[in-house]
Amino acid sequence: MAIVIKEVSEIQNKIPYIKDFIFDQIKKEYNGDINPQYHYDILEIEEYYFTPQRNNLFVAMEGDEIIGTIAVRGYDKSFDEFKGKYDKDTTASIWRLFVDEKFRRNKLATKLYTAVEEFSKENNYKYIYLHTHKNLEGALLFWQKMGFDITLDTDDEFQTVHMHKNLMKLDLEYVEDREESIIKS
Repeated sequence: MAIVIKEVSEIQNKIPYIKDFIFDQIKKEYNGDINPQYHYDILEIEEYYFTPQRNNLFVAMEGDEIIGTIAVRGYDKSFDEFKGKYDKDTTASIWRLFVDEKFRRNKLATKLYTAVEEFSKENNYKYIYLHTHKNLEGALLFWQKMGFDITLDTDDEFQTVHMHKNLMKLDLEYVEDREESIIKS
């Protein structure tokens, strides 16, 4: 059966199942239960990912089965280290990338991320921010393969690594033409 990626707005009737999928993944990956301090965006999916125009949640499905998720929203964290660097208008932030373990190693995470990057560009974000954890198998390497740079390795108890990607492309053709005219002068 084909795997399709849908926006949460296309499958509003699946919101309870999306929440269940994400919480099941959190239990498996982090050995934790629902914690409103960390999972407020899942508890209020509509408020965070459905209503705001520049936020979204993408769901990978095989038939009616949810097999992956990824969410994007304007940067809304208040890490002291990033005050003045990221903001809601210029920076998208990635949340809740999960792929059911039966479907891993098939480029599904890459396809989910690609949907977020395209959405971010369409919504005029200049950067994408995320944080991950070194103890999550393959996470750091995956994000580096997607073009993200480490901005801060906190080396804390959660092994948190902050990363970002610049979505603005340089006009290299212009730079090369300018160099040629300088050299000729």
